[in-house]
Amino acid sequence: MIAVSKPAIAVHVGAGRWSREQKVIEEIVELVRSSLDAGLRAGETGSSLDMVVQAVKVLEDSGIVNAGVGSTVDLTGSVSMDSGVMYSKTGRAGAVAYVKYPRNPVVLARYVLEQTDHVLVVGEAADRLAERLGLPRHPGVSARVRNLYEDAVRKIRSGEVPQRFYSRSLELWLKLFGIGDTVGAVAVDKDGELAAATSTGGVFLKMPGRVGDSPIAGAGFYASKCGAASATGIGEFIILYGLSRKAVDSLCGSGDPVSVAEEVMRDFTSKYGGDTAGFILIDREGRAHGVYNTQAMPWGYATREFVKVFGF
Repeated sequence: MIAVSKPAIAVHVGAGRWSREQKVIEEIVELVRSSLDAGLRAGETGSSLDMVVQAVKVLEDSGIVNAGVGSTVDLTGSVSMDSGVMYSKTGRAGAVAYVKYPRNPVVLARYVLEQTDHVLVVGEAADRLAERLGLPRHPGVSARVRNLYEDAVRKIRSGEVPQRFYSRSLELWLKLFGIGDTVGAVAVDKDGELAAATSTGGVFLKMPGRVGDSPIAGAGFYASKCGAASATGIGEFIILYGLSRKAVDSLCGSGDPVSVAEEVMRDFTSKYGGDTAGFILIDREGRAHGVYNTQAMPWGYATREFVKVFGF
């Protein structure tokens, strides 16, 4: 656990299998640092909500993680994205699911939080809203993701991997292709208010129409007066467990992000097994911790005095 000062922010770029190549590690560390920097700069004059949205926008714009521009594709080769945000000052959440239009789904999720009476807006209606608001349009499937998709299709057609129906082979798909790097941020501002944001392109080769935990308040993200959490991993399990709310509610009683995060992760793993999830957690004092039961979960933490990247 780290404790320095407020404002403070933590971000993650997904729990799962990560390359150990030095070039990849350096690229991800630089991305995490850039995201933290954007969030901290937003916190100089803004709120924790500003911090997490700006931090996640950097990740969505990078093209190298599974969110925004870099989002992966479903079985048909199409991009569909989910995102959610929550802010302790208002106690409200906003989220969008199965969107294809916005370059930055986290910005649209913030609009839902601040400018509507709703929590979750989905599909074509959410896309039309993004277009009416004049939000930048998603550029389409990236070359990196297109190459991964074409390689996966080749392997499936050749029999190199089992041709099982996706909904019955979710864990197998993740182990074969290792693409599930949802991104997220949690922050506390100078006034002690907390926020959380999560964004994803979903599981690689998911069924069209599938929505995971990222836009579900209490599952993929949660914030209260006690703390904030952002989760990553197999969304179906995270939804059933209510991972982010479980972590934050437990923090209200303990006050210790390390012991809370570790205990919640142990309990989650006992129910759903390893290689399934991770999350970051921050309290109102600015203390943060990240846990995961996968090979890795790159995450970082920053205040004015301190910047550190963990998780490889």
